[in-house]
Formats: sequence, structure tokens, C-alpha cells
Amino acid sequence: MTPALELRGLCKRFGGIAVTQDVSLTVQPGERRLIIGPNGAGKTTLFSQIAGEIGCDAGSIHLFGQDVTRQPVRRRAHLGVSRTYQVITLFGRDTLLHNVVLGILGVSGRRFEPLRALASERELHEEAMRVLESVGLAARAQARASEISYGEQRRVEIAVALAQKPRLLLLDEPLAGLSRDERAIVRDLVAAIPRETTIVMIEHDMDMALAFAERIALLHHGQLVVEGDRETVVADPRTQEVYLEG
Repeated sequence: MTPALELRGLCKRFGGIAVTQDVSLTVQPGERRLIIGPNGAGKTTLFSQIAGEIGCDAGSIHLFGQDVTRQPVRRRAHLGVSRTYQVITLFGRDTLLHNVVLGILGVSGRRFEPLRALASERELHEEAMRVLESVGLAARAQARASEISYGEQRRVEIAVALAQKPRLLLLDEPLAGLSRDERAIVRDLVAAIPRETTIVMIEHDMDMALAFAERIALLHHGQLVVEGDRETVVADPRTQEVYLEG
């Protein structure tokens, strides 16, 4: 089976600081993979390398069997990579509906057809409404993103990512800053994503994350320290040392 994601010896330095160091990782199609590690471990930088937002000093990235190491963000998006961010990236003055429509257009050839018939615009809005319905926010479609709660903004960001019909979804701390009730909503939302989408998630809410993950990778100082199933990684003394050190 061709992996959804394969990293081979990935390295990135900022000046004298090594942020990712010889990271090799394989994620199979449909897998739910968790990446953990203390703050500053290099997790978000790793996501940015996978998405193409940050280049690599060494190593390679393969998506669905294709070497994309030197490919731009847009090429990886068209291969099916979508992501969320630690910091909300919505257009606050725009409606939830418009934010999701923009997500759809980001990977659609329709963005190059400004004079396309109004019927196509209706199709876009209908598709965006279906996505908002899937995250429980269809009733708020016309609200501005800046007017809704932080927890709802998190769900809209996931909706924008899902609107691109990703084959590989990168979730960067989707539960950060949420209340217990909001975490439960997002947890159920992520759990309902079909297996056609492979998910790699960074998360510090360990109860939710461990319930989600089938395999876990622990990063520390940019290095892959432990990798395996939940029981193996949690029980490994190196995992305990890293978190005790933090």
C-alpha cells in the first residue's frame, strides 16, 4: 500500500537552531496519527514543511507516492493536503459561508472563471452550506466570523479545511483554548471524518488525543524520539522523561 505521507530524513534549521532533525515518518491511508511533544519540539514546523509553507534543508516529503519536497503549497493542496493552524486564520469580516466558499475555491479551477454563470455560484453556496451543516453551523452561515465564539471559529476553520475534500488533513491543536463542552463537540466532529481522509494531529489534550490516535510519534528538540501504538509510546520511559523534563 502506498503511504499517504512519507518523510525521509527531514531537517530544518533556523540559524544555529535545528528545528527538525532527521525526521522519518510513514503514515498509511486512513490512519489517525498523533504527534506529541513539549512546546518548542518542532511539531508546527514539521506541519509547515509537510504543507510546503517552509522549505527543507535536507530530506524528502512524499505525498501519496509523489515526491513533493520542492513543490509549492498550491501543488500539495491539489494533491489533497489541507491543514488548520494554532492561530485562527479566518477572514473575520466575512461570513462563515464566504469563508467556506473561499476554501472550496482555493482548490477549484472555478476561481479562474470570474464570469461563470450564477448557477455555479449557487452550487458553491450549496456545497459550502453542506460543509457548515457537517460542523453544526449551518444556522449561523450569514454571521461574520468575528462575531461568533472562539469554539465556533475553531469549527469553521475545520470546515474550511474539509471543504477542500482533503486526502490528508493536518490538524494543529484543534482543541486549544476550548471549554470542556466545546472540546467534546470538536472531538466528535473529528471522529466523524470518513476514513477516506488520513488525519495527522498535534494536540496537548491527552485524553482526547489518545482516544483518537492509532499511532503516536513523540518529537523532542526536533527529533523523533519514540514512535508506535498508544500503549507502546505512553509506557516508554523516554516519553515520561520528556514530559517530566518539560
